[in-house]
Amino acid sequence: MGDSDGEYVRLPLENGTESQVGTILTGGKWVSMVWWVKVVFLVAVLAAAAAVAVIFVGPMFIRRVVVPILEWERETFSIPVLGLLLFASIALFPAVFLPSSPSMWIAGMTFGYIYGFILIMAGAAIGMSLPYYFGSSFRQKIHKWLERWPNKSAIVRLAGEGDWFHQFRAVTLIRISPFPYIVFNYASVATNVKYCPYICGSLVGIVPETYMTIYSGRLLWSLAGGTDDSGLLSLQQVICDVLGFCSALAATVAVTIYAKRTLQNLQEK
Repeated sequence: MGDSDGEYVRLPLENGTESQVGTILTGGKWVSMVWWVKVVFLVAVLAAAAAVAVIFVGPMFIRRVVVPILEWERETFSIPVLGLLLFASIALFPAVFLPSSPSMWIAGMTFGYIYGFILIMAGAAIGMSLPYYFGSSFRQKIHKWLERWPNKSAIVRLAGEGDWFHQFRAVTLIRISPFPYIVFNYASVATNVKYCPYICGSLVGIVPETYMTIYSGRLLWSLAGGTDDSGLLSLQQVICDVLGFCSALAATVAVTIYAKRTLQNLQEK
């Protein structure tokens, strides 16, 4: 309250009131600590479940499902024909709203990191280009569709703003962020984004996902092969594989979170 000179003075709190304030602050810190303990425990449980899935369930699935499919493909088709089929599926499936991730996975396991990466990126370039050009014929329908989800449309429209570099950056961040891959292929038509920054940003943006797809496939393939050779994996193999998978997953998640936050900053500007 104010004194006779017009200045404010601090009234002392009663002992009971001060103790109540201290109790509230202490309780708030305790609640925060309990929340973090729960988060750490949940992350540990999920990590353990993921490790069990990668080490045991994954190889079993590979041996009983994927390996027979790959053997059938190799016996039925030659390597060039198989590569052409995978390339065609990666290029055409997104245009008809079908997921191309299984084809990417098989391409990575069959052709490895280098050739598998080249095959996936080449097919994805066509798979992202076809909707860009086909979608122009029903641009108005896409605009009406985006009006139903204003938050999503605000993110999409970032791709059509600014100069070449701004469009390239926005498209790259959208591709990295957890925005539906197939949806953005067509939704980008509703913006003013040019094709060059669109395709360049898209190719750069899908690199983390492509690498993670190839890596997970090769990891499960190696785990399946290791269990076939010796029955069980050694402790050193398990530790190296789990650490490698967790590192790749953590890097992918970190890049995704960064992209999402950067997109939010661009929206605020």
